[in-house]
Amino acid sequence: MTFGEQPAYLRVASDLREKIANGSLPPHTRLPSQARIREEYGVSDTVALEARKVLMAEGLVEGRSGSGTYVRERPVPRRVARSGYRPVSGATPFRQEQAAEGARGTWDAHSEQEEAGEEIAARLGIEPGDRVMRTRYVYRDGGEAMMVATSWEPLAVTGRTPVMLPEEGPLGGCGVVERMAAIDVVVDNVVEEVGARPGLAEELLVLGGVPGHVVMAVERTFYASGLAVETADIVVPADRYRLSYHLPVR
Repeated sequence: MTFGEQPAYLRVASDLREKIANGSLPPHTRLPSQARIREEYGVSDTVALEARKVLMAEGLVEGRSGSGTYVRERPVPRRVARSGYRPVSGATPFRQEQAAEGARGTWDAHSEQEEAGEEIAARLGIEPGDRVMRTRYVYRDGGEAMMVATSWEPLAVTGRTPVMLPEEGPLGGCGVVERMAAIDVVVDNVVEEVGARPGLAEELLVLGGVPGHVVMAVERTFYASGLAVETADIVVPADRYRLSYHLPVR
């Protein structure tokens, strides 16, 4: 087989990836063994091993103990709605979407106070060491974890108010906009920065991925007259979900 100028392991990985994409290697099929790859492509054991590692890191194949490496079934990506900062009735976009689809979605949340580290302090425009309320969320779709998020709110804004705990009290579970409005803080802007990166071990443990799987990472911050009132990190598996933005035209 004639190859171009790419490193050999990437060329082998590319050819195997194409076979997976076109159905020549359908889901649950055992990937050719290292010896078979070496023979078919005329490469060394090291190249064959590295090519398999590439496919595994991309989430296309998975190892099964004592059995070999198999092509993973590729799920049809589901949509995760991101609909701006004024959702109907104060519900978050996730809650709206799940309600519209028969309330299959559930979520867990845990809040506790902590001191802001340098990064979170910079995002909130406060001093490192200032007190914040940190809330960790796990969102589930039909029982399967599909999104994790961590939110930080400065206690200088929400402390000793009815909305200090995001998931408790009279407005527990409502969106940031409605909760802040209840304490006369008017949210007028939100910024979301979306990127992709390998998932952290603790994230993938919850989301059901394997080391190397790529996640979409959203960094979101709500503002009221230039004052940051909440910032959050939102993580979604890139192979199972797509972020869908619905933004108003002004």
